[in-house]
Amino acid sequence: MFDEPWQASAFALAVALQDRGVLDRQDFAEALGGEIEAGRDYWDAWLAALEQLLTEHGVTDTGSVDDRTAAWQRAAAATPHGSPITLGADPHQG
Repeated sequence: MFDEPWQASAFALAVALQDRGVLDRQDFAEALGGEIEAGRDYWDAWLAALEQLLTEHGVTDTGSVDDRTAAWQRAAAATPHGSPITLGADPHQG
């Protein structure tokens, strides 16, 4: 079902937020369907739908998502091949 660990994490996060009432299952299904119809592949659509709804519900904002994405990308670039990536590897963390 999952090709990458991040896919399992995104799935688990969406389910946990739905179970806690933060996100509505129907809203998530509709957002996911819209992202798939827009041409995204399944897991990119899943992530985009999750980010969209979390932003709409005020759980996060676009700037925070963008900042965290950039931090993970910097951490990945600074991590030796084969080692686990952690945010602590981001050279801008301090």
